[in-house]
Amino acid sequence: MNHEQMIAKISDGQGFIAALDQSGGSTPKALRGYGVEDSEWSGDDEMFAAIHAMRSRVITSPCFSTGKVIGAILFEKTMDGEVDGQPTPDALKARGVVPFIKVDQGLADEVDGAQMMKPLDKLPALLEKSVAKGMLGTKMRSVIKSANPAGIAAVVAQQFEVGNQIADAGLVPMLEPEYDIHAADRAEGEEILLAEIMKGLDALPEGR
Repeated sequence: MNHEQMIAKISDGQGFIAALDQSGGSTPKALRGYGVEDSEWSGDDEMFAAIHAMRSRVITSPCFSTGKVIGAILFEKTMDGEVDGQPTPDALKARGVVPFIKVDQGLADEVDGAQMMKPLDKLPALLEKSVAKGMLGTKMRSVIKSANPAGIAAVVAQQFEVGNQIADAGLVPMLEPEYDIHAADRAEGEEILLAEIMKGLDALPEGR
C-alpha cells in the first residue's frame, strides 16, 4: 500500500486497529498470555526478542489478514524488526494492515486529576525514522482520572500540540486522551473532554 491507499483504508475501512505496542513493564504479562513463561527468557534483549516472535506469529496468522484488522500500532523495536524477512511495516502493508507507531514515552505523575505524557525528547528522531520506514501515523496516550477541567484541558492541549508536530513531520497523529473507564465521574468528565477536543479541532488551520 502507498500513502494514498493507507489513508483510504483508515478513512473508509471497516475493522479494528490492533495494539502490538506493549513496551517495558507490560511485556511479561503479554508474553504469559501467549504461553511464554518468564523462565523462557532472561534480560531485556531476550524479552524483546520473545515479544517480537509473538508479534510475528500474530501478524502472519491467516486470521490477521482477513480484512477485519485495518491497522496496527507498533512499538519502536517492532518497527525496526522483521517479519518473514521483511521490515515489519512492509509485512503489515503486504497483508493490508496500515502501520502506526507508538511515540509517547510513558505517563507523568497525576496532576489535577490527569496524567499527561512525559516529555517526548525522542520524538523528532522517531518521527524521521518512522517516515523513512513508511509508517502512516502515530499513537500517544494520556490518562484522565477525574472531571477536573484544568487537568482535562491540559491533557487535550498537550495532545493537540504534539499532534501538530507529528502532522508537520508528514504523519497522521492518533490522539488518545483516555478517560479512566473506572472513574465514577466519567460521564461528567467526558462532556468536558468533548468540549476541549472540539475547541482543539476548531482551532486547526484549514486542511489540517
